[in-house]
Amino acid sequence: MIIFGESMTLLQIEERVHVLEKTVRRLTKAKAEDRKWYRTHAGRFSKDPVFEEIIKLGHAYRASQRPAANSKRA
Repeated sequence: MIIFGESMTLLQIEERVHVLEKTVRRLTKAKAEDRKWYRTHAGRFSKDPVFEEIIKLGHAYRASQRPAANSKRA
């Protein structure tokens, strides 16, 4: 591994740049693939009774956080 701060030869710098370019390509490709995660996960919990219960409880919780319709604000 090459550590910056040492005097580096041109060959070492070229090798380091090559490694960095390869890493950037890999990260860019991985990021592009992650953008469409919803396509592989869509419908995963369809007709799942446990997930349906989670949704129901989530709606109930959010409804409990809303102010009552007939309460007056100070």
